[in-house]
Amino acid sequence: MSPTTRKEVPPDEPLVDTTPYGYGPDDSVTDVTETAATTQHTLKLNGKSLDYTARAGHLVTTDPYSAMPAAKLFYVAFTLNGATAAARPVTFFYNGGPGSSSVFLLLGSFGPRRIRTSMPGFTPPAPYGLEDNGDCLLDHTDLVFINPVGTGYSAAIAPGTNKDFWGVDEDAGCIRQFIKRYLTVFNRWNSPKYLFGESYGTPRTCVLTWLLHEDGVDLNGIVLQSSILDYSQAGNAVGLLPTLAADAWFHKKVTLSPVPAKLPAFMDDVEAFAVDAYIDALSGFPKADPKSLKYLSAILGIPPEVLRYWKLDPSTASGSVFLTSLLLDEGLAVGAYDGRVTAQDTGIAEYIAPNSGGNDPTMTAVGGVYTAMWNVYLNEELQFTSTSPFMDLNDQAFLNWNFGHVDPTGAQRGGVEDLYTAGDLAAAMALNPYLRVFSANGYYDAVTPFFQTILNFQNMPAAHAGVATTLTVRNYPSGHMIYLDNDSRTAMKADLSGFYAGSDRHIEAIQAALPAREPQEMYAARYRRRLSRTPY
Repeated sequence: MSPTTRKEVPPDEPLVDTTPYGYGPDDSVTDVTETAATTQHTLKLNGKSLDYTARAGHLVTTDPYSAMPAAKLFYVAFTLNGATAAARPVTFFYNGGPGSSSVFLLLGSFGPRRIRTSMPGFTPPAPYGLEDNGDCLLDHTDLVFINPVGTGYSAAIAPGTNKDFWGVDEDAGCIRQFIKRYLTVFNRWNSPKYLFGESYGTPRTCVLTWLLHEDGVDLNGIVLQSSILDYSQAGNAVGLLPTLAADAWFHKKVTLSPVPAKLPAFMDDVEAFAVDAYIDALSGFPKADPKSLKYLSAILGIPPEVLRYWKLDPSTASGSVFLTSLLLDEGLAVGAYDGRVTAQDTGIAEYIAPNSGGNDPTMTAVGGVYTAMWNVYLNEELQFTSTSPFMDLNDQAFLNWNFGHVDPTGAQRGGVEDLYTAGDLAAAMALNPYLRVFSANGYYDAVTPFFQTILNFQNMPAAHAGVATTLTVRNYPSGHMIYLDNDSRTAMKADLSGFYAGSDRHIEAIQAALPAREPQEMYAARYRRRLSRTPY
C-alpha cells in the first residue's frame, strides 16, 4: 500500500489526572478543564473489523441560565472511525442506584470489551479475564457511558457541592447538560440519539427524555432495562409473583404435574393467574379458594400452611421472606437481583444486611471481577490514570438522594416510596410520536420484576394509539443485570439490532398513519391541553 493510500492511525494520547475527586455530599472541585485519554482500537465483529476511538475523560456542564460551570462529569466513549455524524447513531448509557457509576454496563453489556464471569455461580478471585465482546453494539451505534456526580471521577464544581445534584430532577438536569455539551464538542447534534438506562437509570431516562424534548433535543429511541417507573408498586405481590415462580422453577421446586417444560409459557400461565384468581385470593383471605391456594403452593414450592401464615403474600419485605425460605432446607438464600444465584444463609451470613444490594448474592458473585478488571481496563487499555480512587457505588448519594419530582404537568410525583416517572415517558411519547421505546427485563429479577414493568406500562397515561407499535417489551432468562447471562446478552443484542435497524421503517409507518388533516403540531398542542386539565 502506498503512503498516499495508507490509513493514518492517530497516536494514542494517555492522560494522568491529578485532580482530587471527593465523593461526599459537601465535596466539589475547582478544576474545569476538559481533557481525555484517547486510544485507537480494532474490534472484530460478525466477521468485520471495526476501527474505533476510545475516549476516557471529562466534560464540564453549565448552569442552563447563568452558563457558569456546574459539574465535571467523567465519561468513556467509543466512536466508530470514519463514520458520517448525521448517519451515525449515538447512545448514552448510565446505570442507576441512585449512586452507581456506569462501569457495570460498560464492562458487562454492549461495550467493545467485557468481563468474563461464572454467572450464576460465584466468579472466583483473580486472575480474571477480559475479552472482546461479540455482542457489542458498535456495529449499530457509538457508545457513551456517563458517570453521574459523585460516581466514577465525577464531581460538582465549587461553589456547588455534590449533594446539589443528588435528586431526581437535579440529576436528570445535569445529565441533560452533559449530553448537550457532548453533542457540541463532538459535532453530533444531527446524529440519531438514544438513551440506555438500567434500574434507577430507567426513571432517570423518563425524566431526561422529557427534559431533552423541552430543550429541543428529540430522541430517536430509549432502552429501559430492569425498569422501576412506579415506586408505589415496588413489592406489589401481583407484579412480583411470576418472578418468584420463575425462581422456584429454576431451583426445581415447582410441584405442578407435569412440571412446565418452558419458562416463557409457564410465565404466561402465572401472569394470567396473578391478575385473576390470585387477586381474588388475596382480597378474600382468609377465605381463600382451595384451588387457588393449591396452585399458588405448586408454582412457588411453598407449603400451603406457610402461605397461609404469610397471608398468601410472598412479597413481604420485597420478597425476602420467600427468597430466604425457598431453599431453607439447604441453608441457602436466593438472590433478589438474580434468583438463580444462591449464597449461604446460616451462621454469620444470616445476619449480613444486603445494604441496597451490596451483599446480595448476585452482587457479591461479580463484585470482585468488576473492581479488578475496571482498574486494569482503564489504566492499561484506555490509558487513563487518576490519583483519586474510582467510585463505583456511592452509598452517600443513595442516602442523601432527594426523591422529589415535578412531572410535565407541574404535579408533584416524587417521594422515596411514590416516585412516578411513567407520566414523563407518556408525555414524551405523545409529543414525539417517533420516539421508540425498548423495554428489557430478566425473569429472575425480584428487585424490578418483569411483570410489574408490564403492569406499569399498561397503566401508563399513554396518549396516542400508536404506542402499541412504539413500545417493544422483551424478557430474558436472566436477572437484573441481564447481560451477565451469556445467552440472554446475545439474545438482547439481536433484539436491539432490530430496534436500531428499524428506525427508518418506524418513521415511515408513523407518517403514513398520521391523519392528513391533523398536522403533528395540532396533535401536540391538543395533548398539552389534555395534560394541563387531566390529573392521573
